[in-house]
Amino acid sequence: MAILIGNDTRLVVQGITGSEGTFHSLRNRRYGTQVVAGVTPGKGGRDVEGIPVFDTVADAVEQTGANTSLIFVPARFAAEAIYEATDAGVGLIVCITEGIPVRDMALVASYLRGHDVALVGPNCPGLISPGSANVGIIPGEICAQGRVGLVSRSGTLTYQIVHELTEQGIGQSTCVGMGGDPVHGIGFIGSLERFEADPDTDLIVLIGEIGGDDEERAAHYVRERVSKPVISYIAGFTAPPGKRMGHAGAIITGSSGTAQAKAEALEGAGVRVGRTPSEVAELVAAALP
Repeated sequence: MAILIGNDTRLVVQGITGSEGTFHSLRNRRYGTQVVAGVTPGKGGRDVEGIPVFDTVADAVEQTGANTSLIFVPARFAAEAIYEATDAGVGLIVCITEGIPVRDMALVASYLRGHDVALVGPNCPGLISPGSANVGIIPGEICAQGRVGLVSRSGTLTYQIVHELTEQGIGQSTCVGMGGDPVHGIGFIGSLERFEADPDTDLIVLIGEIGGDDEERAAHYVRERVSKPVISYIAGFTAPPGKRMGHAGAIITGSSGTAQAKAEALEGAGVRVGRTPSEVAELVAAALP
């Protein structure tokens, strides 16, 4: 079992005829994901190596039974793409696009509250349930099927720590790259809730970074609601004080949002915090049953 995606995922890719959309659609299909449709307005009736292309997501859903959307459209069109997928009735939207204005995402977040749909991203690598489905840009070859759930704000660190786990012989149930923008879809708490309920996830890895308060809120949730062991890594211990680092989510005010403050909050909730990716894998290995 996995969370959010699995063997029953039927994927429609918005922006499939662009270079990135084509490349990753075919890569995900080679991994074993059921990529059943693509959408590019004005190019309906064509195909991408056997994947039918439709003008609208609604047409794709009606004709192929797609239940998950993967978005590779430019930033100026991304909010509309999310609205379109939502209105078409898919249950999960994964938006890879970066550079979407915060105002656009604030409006999207408000719109989604009235709909039964989950969003991962934007500005994220997507997610993978090893052995079942890959929806996004996470390299499937670094993953292994297993019982450790992972959620991360950082795309690069997702790859690094997944690789470290796999090298230790530790497989993953699902890896969620939530993205680091200030306004985003499923985050730490949504992932923790799902992993806690998943009978095939024994341990959770949480990868955070400086800026914002997502990790502190996650620490409170772990203390109150999570019974499974949680291991964490926080990037940014060596960030120079007072210097802005990284993307829009990395905003620090005083001591709030620093790596040290986040580590202390997590450790106060009983979470072991590794100081390097390799140490995280060692902590996971020691904590597994």
